[in-house]
Amino acid sequence: MISDPLTLFIVMVIALFTFLLSGLWIGFSLFATGIVTMLLYNFSLPPTISIWSKIGGLIANSSWNSLDSWSLVALPLFIFMGEILYNTDISNKLFNGLLPWFSRVPGKLLHINVVACSMFAAVSGSSAATTATVGKITLHELKKRGYSKSLAVGSLAGAGTLGFLIPPSLIMIIYGVMSNVSIGKLFIAGIIPGLMLGTLYSAYIAIVAIIKPDIVPRESEQYTWADRLKSIANLAPVFALILFVLGSIYMGFATPTEAAALGVLGSLIIAALFKNLTWHNFKVSLLSSIKTTTMISFIMMGAAFLSQIAGFTGISRSLSLYVAHSHLSAYALLAIVGFMYLLLGAILDGVSMVVMTTPIILPIMQQAGFHPLWFGIFLVIMVELAQITPPVGFSLFVIEGISGEKVGNIIRYSFPFFLIMMFVVVILALFPQIVFWLPSHMIK
Repeated sequence: MISDPLTLFIVMVIALFTFLLSGLWIGFSLFATGIVTMLLYNFSLPPTISIWSKIGGLIANSSWNSLDSWSLVALPLFIFMGEILYNTDISNKLFNGLLPWFSRVPGKLLHINVVACSMFAAVSGSSAATTATVGKITLHELKKRGYSKSLAVGSLAGAGTLGFLIPPSLIMIIYGVMSNVSIGKLFIAGIIPGLMLGTLYSAYIAIVAIIKPDIVPRESEQYTWADRLKSIANLAPVFALILFVLGSIYMGFATPTEAAALGVLGSLIIAALFKNLTWHNFKVSLLSSIKTTTMISFIMMGAAFLSQIAGFTGISRSLSLYVAHSHLSAYALLAIVGFMYLLLGAILDGVSMVVMTTPIILPIMQQAGFHPLWFGIFLVIMVELAQITPPVGFSLFVIEGISGEKVGNIIRYSFPFFLIMMFVVVILALFPQIVFWLPSHMIK
């Protein structure tokens, strides 16, 4: 039996790696790791309660709480919208329409993941929904057209995390409530860092395309402005749908969940207008969205159970207190806290990371001179980093589920974008005015 939480944390990580490398499904691996951790933890129970009944109760409680949310209804709806656009060949028309506009940009259509994820993040507020929906549309098309698989998958992994940073963001709402920071200011403060990340992603793609021209297909066709104007016929319906969904949220007509339902309705109408809506396409879209949603939900249940075990055994609190008692300089403390969040990202989902650590870490960071608003943006980016941090980066498994690519390859493809996110964290630490500029000018 193990009583020290930090030792138990090391055992938990080893067990998780073992289950994942054995080929066990990700959801089962998360549940199995939590059960092993509970069995090794040294605690006393009343004689009338067995360890297995306690584990069963925790599994039931965490699984129910992780999925018992009205806002999560938006997830399957947005995935269904993406499946309809994909299976009715609308995505192909969208790519054909975008090609004349991106033909002279280094990297061409590889930028589509960054653009689409940035726009969709503003609609859904969920990294899982953003990654699954955009990836389902783009990965197949980019592969079919001969684009670099590594950059296509890597850019999706990086840009898919923008769902946490570009408002509306569930993580920002939770942090704002817990820290007593204006949620409106948090939303506005996340805009410039979000645009910085998107711009740097595209800049990296363009630089790689200049150095290695073979990552994009060779096309001898030259496009004129007349071709670009003609392509608007393919682009207008989809862009109208995006603006309709976005507008319904930001004009206050609909919640993100209601907007997702409007998105499904709009995608069905567009498919009917393009005469691509058949019973077969509808059925395939519905079944594929059920499979993807089930896969994501199962991982969410496993992550929630592991999060509850980490809290129950005192692992998350011990890591936070260890950082609190280190007595380091401000930037050394920031580096340690950042590393701690990367470690926590291996066992906790983003919401649990924020809920468990904010009450302990925020007062320490304020004493070190960091503003709560700035720390909120820092925390969101660290949660984003955890989404693509092995072994259990949530976005990695979402991409694995929709692409069939091995997790090891996805980790390798996404590593440059991981480094870009780390670079943005450093820039925000050196120049905190980037976070404060918009809120100070837009909210008086």
